[in-house]
Amino acid sequence: MATITLQYDVRNKQAKQMLEIIQSLGLATRKKNGLEEALDDVANGRLTTVHIPKSRKMK
Repeated sequence: MATITLQYDVRNKQAKQMLEIIQSLGLATRKKNGLEEALDDVANGRLTTVHIPKSRKMK
């Protein structure tokens, strides 16, 4: 398996559609960033508690 990094203008609708087609065919997968993984965890119920360190608590 190989890893390819693509750079494209997200405002370019044709580029976005082409990547969506490639993904729908199962030829490529998209790596999720940390925020997307965390949102998926919340949506799927895998997150039960949130720990906020004392140094980061909002006042």
